[in-house]
Amino acid sequence: MSQASLPLHAPAAPAPIPLREILPWAIFGGLMLLLALYFVGAEQGATAIFQGMYVHEFVHDGRHLLGFPCH
Repeated sequence: MSQASLPLHAPAAPAPIPLREILPWAIFGGLMLLLALYFVGAEQGATAIFQGMYVHEFVHDGRHLLGFPCH
């Protein structure tokens, strides 16, 4: 088959995603990000939800990586 006989088609462009479909996922992702930031930055302090040092020890290295003081 020669090049001349092959049909030429434009490459398929990705379809845009409507904002009403992205917005709930963006809000959910933002809330999860804020929850993670709370646990890394503030849990086991004055606003502690859980007793003990389990959460603090679990996110200890993340605190140092992000620059939060912990000890």
